Amino acid sequence: MKKVLGILIPLIIVAAIAGGAIFYNYSNRTRWNDSYVNGNTAGNLYNNGLFCEHNGTVYFSNPNDNHYLYSMNTGGGEVKKLYDDIASFINADDHYVYYVRNNVGADTEFSFLHVNTNSLCRYDLRTGKVMVLDTEPCIYASLIGNYIYYIRYSTETASNLYRVRIDGTEQEQVDTNPYFTCSANGQYLYYNGIESDHNIYQYDTTTAISQAICLGNFWMPSADNDNIYFLDCERNYSLIKLARSQSPVQLVDDRIEYYNVYGDTVYFQRNNLEGDAALCSINTDGSNYRVIMEGNYTNINIASGYLYFSEHGAEDIIYQTPLNGNGEVSVFAP
Repeated sequence: MKKVLGILIPLIIVAAIAGGAIFYNYSNRTRWNDSYVNGNTAGNLYNNGLFCEHNGTVYFSNPNDNHYLYSMNTGGGEVKKLYDDIASFINADDHYVYYVRNNVGADTEFSFLHVNTNSLCRYDLRTGKVMVLDTEPCIYASLIGNYIYYIRYSTETASNLYRVRIDGTEQEQVDTNPYFTCSANGQYLYYNGIESDHNIYQYDTTTAISQAICLGNFWMPSADNDNIYFLDCERNYSLIKLARSQSPVQLVDDRIEYYNVYGDTVYFQRNNLEGDAALCSINTDGSNYRVIMEGNYTNINIASGYLYFSEHGAEDIIYQTPLNGNGEVSVFAP
């Protein structure tokens, strides 16, 4: 019997160690995307990416709990805290949630200033573990396939366009300019020039080749399969729609501060010189102009059939209203 135990016990220990190693490797291995999945919409990311909808789940920065990272279903139920990190620029795929951790300002106020953004993170939906992909201050993170494109700040080089693989490897500078990474469509990234011009460019993340596709003085492009929307700086920052095979069309002549395109509707903050600031919407064909709420609003995010926004200067309160326009504006209180 002693001989049997003497043989079995070492075998059991070896098997346990091997099983533990296999489980550790399985739970910690990176699960890759097999397509150029985009982590969030351009409109949400231009507006600090406080909400992100993916596969029936909404990931969001909860204003009722210090803006920590949460999730809920598209009906607003099953609310769950994911992690005690103040989260912005949220992206998601089938396996992970990516976000900018903003904990430096946690004891003071909710802020998106560069000095208050301190790392780029990945939350594992299976294990609940968080991996830091970049420890330097980051902003405007955008998932394209298996890479995160983002603006990275360092004291040596200031703000530059970077990318990092979703496992934290292959971190590299893409460009010395801090181009906004918000508008991704498949493998392509759309941005406006900053240093020498304000043309709209299309950057192919596969070939690393960038080409100008629209010449002018433009800002905040948002591209889908059929159209590119942008603000025309020469025309009072009015909203322009450019179909791929047609001439540019001015949708509204209001001065626009922020906007978000969703389906056949554009939601925007108008801020004309006349002082008629209001949150508005208009159909992408230029019809059905509507004032949603008078005042000066920001953080215009869209998810789960709702428009979310906050009052400028009072971002700790987020409002919501149904996209169909049939409901009242209420405080978002998950």
